[in-house]
Amino acid sequence: MKLAEMPRPELRAGEVLIEVAYAGVNRPDVAQRAGSYPPPPDASPVLGLEVAGRIVQVAPDVTLWKEGDEVCALTPGGGYAEYCATPAAHCLPLPKGLSLLEAASLPENYFTVWSNVFDRARLQPGEHILVHGGSSGIGLTAIQLAKAFGATVYTTVGNAEKAEYCRNIGADHVFNYREQDWAAELWSITNKRGVDVILDMVGGDYFMKNLRSLAFDGRLVLIAFLNGSKSPDFDANALMRRRLTVTGSTLRPRSVEDKAAIAASLREKVWPLFESGKLKPSIFKTFKLEEVGAAHELMESSRHIGKIMLEV
Repeated sequence: MKLAEMPRPELRAGEVLIEVAYAGVNRPDVAQRAGSYPPPPDASPVLGLEVAGRIVQVAPDVTLWKEGDEVCALTPGGGYAEYCATPAAHCLPLPKGLSLLEAASLPENYFTVWSNVFDRARLQPGEHILVHGGSSGIGLTAIQLAKAFGATVYTTVGNAEKAEYCRNIGADHVFNYREQDWAAELWSITNKRGVDVILDMVGGDYFMKNLRSLAFDGRLVLIAFLNGSKSPDFDANALMRRRLTVTGSTLRPRSVEDKAAIAASLREKVWPLFESGKLKPSIFKTFKLEEVGAAHELMESSRHIGKIMLEV
């Protein structure tokens, strides 16, 4: 990665131009840098999927926002830059009381968790959910949202510090996967019932463990494959016997309309929870834009708890 001068983005219909104050660093950025997650053909080749800043230009057909508005936004790319273009419908106001830095840490994780846990997996109040990677940005978002909507939350982490953080933010049960057999512990704690929903970004040998950890009519949602996309011991028997559903999605390729619908749901159902104090951002470290290499190294190390951010 290197800093370079480029022309300011040209707006297309329905877009706004944001003067970026902060951008979030996410694992898809690391994957794109490594060549394993290419941007869509019509997206900016510049990294960065979420930003916060001030709108400095709006396309002629945009009525949702005006120049001078401060927003956070999900972007199709281009967030690691002074100026970033994105569909107006993918912008959200800063939750009352949150700074630009805090707001910039929200879009990618909250769009992802809402669409997968609540739209696809249909998590209901009173249900039980297992969140893998609880100390990641996605994990902490899922823990907080699930608790806010009345679920019991289980999560897996890699050390005691991360376990304590997850408990403090709302997780009911935390398993250190380096020291415990999380699947056996979960099965015991739930009296061999299992959980209703599992949010997984690990894949690999977790796949069958997940299936065996689901209750009847349980739902497994796959959003990434840190341990690979193939399961060495797949057996469909558990799917049939326990009436399970396996689903998954990636956010970036979804249509403008799909993401606009998610943004509308977040504004209505989730943003008020920040204002009431039920949700809070979790920011681990902020780097200058020219320190982006160090930010990616930290992301790849998995030493962080919460979000890694860039100050533009």
